[in-house]
Amino acid sequence: MKLYPNPATTIINFEINQHTNDRIYDLIVYNFLGKKMELLKGVGSRTTVNVDNYYNGLYIFQLRDQRGNLVESGKFNVFK
Repeated sequence: MKLYPNPATTIINFEINQHTNDRIYDLIVYNFLGKKMELLKGVGSRTTVNVDNYYNGLYIFQLRDQRGNLVESGKFNVFK
């Protein structure tokens, strides 16, 4: 998975580098304390998340398939 810009200021873009672009995923974003910030269902190969309401700091994302299996996870920073 590719995400940019990192650190993010207003938005962050996620690009899923899977071989099959027709697959659908759920993207979940947590703050560093474990609070769920976003749950985006039915995400395709590209999506953008608005981080205007996020505080400065480290965030964790999870990409899950439709069965709930973890496909990928990682982190990104928000800096304003």
